[in-house]
Amino acid sequence: MNRRKFFASTGLSAAGLMVSESLFGLDPKARAGQNWTAELPGKYDLMKEVMRYPKIDAHVHVDLGNSNPEAQKKFAEILIDYAERLNIRKLILSKPVTRLIKGIPDPSPEAFIDHNNIILGVMKHHPDKFTGSFTFNPVHLKASLDEIKRCVDQGMVGAKTYYQTKINNPAFYPIVEKMIDLKMIIHTHAETQLGVGGYRMKYNGRKPEQVSIPEDFVDIAKRYPEAMFQHAHIGGGGDWEYMCKALKHSPNVYVDTSGSNNEEHMIDFALQELGEDRLLFGSDNCYYQSVGKILASNLTEAQRKKIFFENFNNILKKGGHHVD
Repeated sequence: MNRRKFFASTGLSAAGLMVSESLFGLDPKARAGQNWTAELPGKYDLMKEVMRYPKIDAHVHVDLGNSNPEAQKKFAEILIDYAERLNIRKLILSKPVTRLIKGIPDPSPEAFIDHNNIILGVMKHHPDKFTGSFTFNPVHLKASLDEIKRCVDQGMVGAKTYYQTKINNPAFYPIVEKMIDLKMIIHTHAETQLGVGGYRMKYNGRKPEQVSIPEDFVDIAKRYPEAMFQHAHIGGGGDWEYMCKALKHSPNVYVDTSGSNNEEHMIDFALQELGEDRLLFGSDNCYYQSVGKILASNLTEAQRKKIFFENFNNILKKGGHHVD
C-alpha cells in the first residue's frame, strides 16, 4: 500500500472509530487505560511532492484544432502556466492531427508542412520551455525527408505521426533509417482495442485502417533494432495491459504514460512488464492527472526520477539535444 492510501485508510478508520463510540454515549479520549494522545499522520503536501521532481513532457500538443497563429500564441501561454505549476522543464510539442477528409487524415505534404510551421512559430516564443517533434507522411518520401531536414535545422528533436500511415508500412523504412542517423525517436499515435464482456478479441476492423497497433511496433522494432520508437499514451483509453504485454520483448520501443485514463496500478503494471528505463512521462494535454498517476504508483524515488525526467533526457542526449 502506498503512502497516500495508507494515510487515507488509517485516517478514516480512526475517525470512524471515534464517531461510533460517541454514538454510544462514550467519550473515547476519557476511557480509562486507553492512550488517545497519538495524532493522526501529518498532512500530505501534494504540490510540494509535485515540485520535487523536474519533468520533461514527452507528449504534449499545441491546439490541435486551430491553425491561427494568434490563437496558438494564447494556447502556448496556457502550456507555460501548466509547466510552471508542475515543474515541467521542457515540453515536446507536436501537431500531427491533420484535418479529416471523409474520416481520413489529410495525407498531403501541404498539411504536414503547415502544422510544422505552427510548432516552429510557438517554439520561437518560449525557446527555453518548448521544443518540437516534426510530423510528415512517409508516403510522400521526398517531401518528408526535405521537411525533416528543415525542421531539424530549426531545432526540432524528434518525429510525431498520427494514423495517416502505419508505423510498419514499408514507406516508413527510409524515414526510420534517417531517424537512426539523426539519433532521434519516432513517436506514433497508437491504439489497442478493448475486448467486449471480458473477452479479448482480435482487432475487428472498427478502428481506422492505418492506426498503428502494438503488433505493428513489434514488427518495425524487430526490423530496426537500432531505432527508437515511442508508443503513445498508455492511458489513451485502450487495453493497456495487452499493450504492455505485447511490447515486453521489444526493448527499443518506449511507452509514454500520458492520457486521460488513470486506472489504478496502470503505471505499476507497465513498470513490471517493460521496466523502469522504457517509461516516459507525458501528458497528452491531461496535465494534473498525468503527474498524479505517477505519484500515486508504487515507485521508488529513483524510478520516479527516471520516468519524470531522466529516461527521455537520455534519449535526447543521443542526438545532442538534452535538457541541462
